[in-house]
Amino acid sequence: MPIAPCHLLAVDVGLHTGLALFDENHQLLWYRSHHLPNPKKLKIMISKLLRDSPHPTHIYLEGSGPLAELWLREAEKLSITVRQISAELWREKLFYARQRTSGTQAKKEADSLARLVIKELGGKRPTQLRHDTAEAVLVGLYGLLELGWLENWPINRK
Repeated sequence: MPIAPCHLLAVDVGLHTGLALFDENHQLLWYRSHHLPNPKKLKIMISKLLRDSPHPTHIYLEGSGPLAELWLREAEKLSITVRQISAELWREKLFYARQRTSGTQAKKEADSLARLVIKELGGKRPTQLRHDTAEAVLVGLYGLLELGWLENWPINRK
């Protein structure tokens, strides 16, 4: 019986939700943003997203509070492994100290690095990239490295 492939869903938690889905071969399958009017609509989106194919086996959440709890509860129902992290954690791993001296500076750096990640990991090049989506892509990069699905960043090309 074949083993189902693993997928990592990276989430920048909020009503302006950034999302990025990666496979275990560190390919970026898609990335997007959703603007939801209220927590009830977010809960409906979460339920649908976690049941759609391909099913995430791992979720990395950046954020906390009641909106993050919606993700945690739904993931628990489906036995999906969740890792909740802060922006400071992934920024420390992916940015130099000079790149994260302020929130404004870190968001600017996130846009540049996310565009590079999208290019290197096979995503369609964005014309516009919302900051929540850029951060989800980077949360995903952090998760890929932590899970060992990607050995290092930047990728060493031969």
